Parts: sequence; structure tokens; C-alpha cells
Amino acid sequence: MKLQIEDSELVRDYISGNEGALEVLINRHNQRITSFIYSKVLDRDITEDIFQDTFIKVIKTLKRGKYSEEGKFLPWVMRISHNLIIDHFRRNKRMPMFEGSDDFNIFSVIGDDKLNAEKQLIKDQIDTDLRQLVEELPDDQKEVLLMRIYKDMSFKEISENTGVSINTALGRMRYALINLRKIIDKNNIVLTN
Repeated sequence: MKLQIEDSELVRDYISGNEGALEVLINRHNQRITSFIYSKVLDRDITEDIFQDTFIKVIKTLKRGKYSEEGKFLPWVMRISHNLIIDHFRRNKRMPMFEGSDDFNIFSVIGDDKLNAEKQLIKDQIDTDLRQLVEELPDDQKEVLLMRIYKDMSFKEISENTGVSINTALGRMRYALINLRKIIDKNNIVLTN
């Protein structure tokens, strides 16, 4: 059975001069990163550009010795690509292209949902981050929180569905929120846009 070399070891090898180690890392995570980028920009050429820019930034950071290994190579690379996607939307928002006629209406532009793609992207990332944090909660707390926040159930409905008293359901929700705050503080996570 062939063991897979850890990302952290490949990063160390690359920093030590083994160019092939980076190629292994790129091939290992290519599909996931490309899919993530494409899901946001919905354009193959732009996806390719952002993917390349992502790894140019990765290479520069590694070569400068600015990367601190905490076993989080893929999330770090995903964050870089996420930031480059946001940069892409910002650049394109500054110079919007409009094909129109003489009866151009500024209000049709102001109400254009496509210009809010950046805000939607940030909201999606916060939702994703929050869902990952919720997964770290104990099962009983996670269950109540998901029912209350994502299914919009009342504490009475939660009580009936879980077979516990309303007070117990309230207590679990309270502890879920307390524990989420602790996880957020511990990891220095910012969940705002």
C-alpha cells in the first residue's frame, strides 16, 4: 500500500528546492480549486486565469518564506483563490460595460443583481465557514441550532421533534451559541462582510 505524502511535507520539499513537489500539490488539488473558482465566476477562461494567479501567489509566498505550516495548505490556497475572485469582481464592477440605446436608464443598472455578485460571494463564504463551525459542536447542540436557524422551527417544535423539554432545547441552543463564539474566538475567525 502506497502512502500519500502529506501536503506539509510537499511544501517543505518545495521550499527546499524540489520543484516537483509543487507539481504534486497542484495536481492533487487542481480539481477542487478549479471547481470552486468556476462555481463563482462561471467562465472557463477566467477560471483558468484565477487558478494561475492563485498559484503564482502561492509560489511567491512560499519563496519569500511567509507561509506558516499548520496542516492547512488547501484551505490557505482556497482563501487565496477566493480573494482573487473578489478582486476580479471588484475590477469588473468599476468598469461596467453596458450595451444599450439612447434611452439608457441608470435605474436598470442600479437594480442589476449581477453587480452584487461580490456581496453574494462573501455571503456564501460566510455561510460555508459558519456551517463548518457548526459541525464542531456536540450533536445535541448542533441538532437544536440547525432546527432553529436553518429550518426556522420554534422551540416548541424542536422540543416535540427531539423529545426533550422546551427548557432543555433552549439550554442546548444557548450552549451552542456560547460554544460557537468560543470556536470563533479561538480560531480568530471574522464572520462579517
